[in-house]
Amino acid sequence: MGEAAGNGGGLHLGQIQYALINVLLLWMLTAPHEFAHAWVATRLGDDTPRNDGRVTLNPLAHVDWIGTALLPFVTSLTGAGFLGWGRPVSTNPAKLRGGLNGLALVALAGPASNIVMAVLLAAVAIATVRTAPGLSGFAQRGVLLSIYLALFNLLPVPPLDGSKLLLASRIPITLYRELARAGFLVLVVLMVATSLGSYLSLWSVLAAKAIFRALAAVM
Repeated sequence: MGEAAGNGGGLHLGQIQYALINVLLLWMLTAPHEFAHAWVATRLGDDTPRNDGRVTLNPLAHVDWIGTALLPFVTSLTGAGFLGWGRPVSTNPAKLRGGLNGLALVALAGPASNIVMAVLLAAVAIATVRTAPGLSGFAQRGVLLSIYLALFNLLPVPPLDGSKLLLASRIPITLYRELARAGFLVLVVLMVATSLGSYLSLWSVLAAKAIFRALAAVM
């Protein structure tokens, strides 16, 4: 999971606060994301996530200390963007009903949970905008990050969720393994050396505005 967003200038207290809030939001959003993977896999007959203790909303069960704490803090702090991830949920396609098609459903559950969280956070932001503006602002940032994580995770690059759709489309497993070997490097290059992060941020803003407009019409 990750986000690209520049923070120019020297290091100061505002940047530290910005980085800490990003990490806190990532922890909040990682738990339902990974839980969704685990829950859907379990419902499809794979007991691997349950045996691994992953069918829970406890954030500590889903933390990767580098990907969920250190790296997102450092990248936010230095202005190098925002890149982070939770501990991947292990699944066994041989146990899943539908095999690789079931694996695709498990993969899509994570980004779907981010969209659900974005809607819930948007409702909180609207409901508290006058009574608790600080909470409302925090929730608004959560909406953007949650949508961003959904989009980012749909990229077809291992180990992201979108790469499982490649498997479901029956690409040669040897090709997938070669891509997986370079997956992390590919992601870093895409986020740092291209405009992909900017486009994902723009799409996240547009989606967030659509969610807020829809909710404002009914709340």
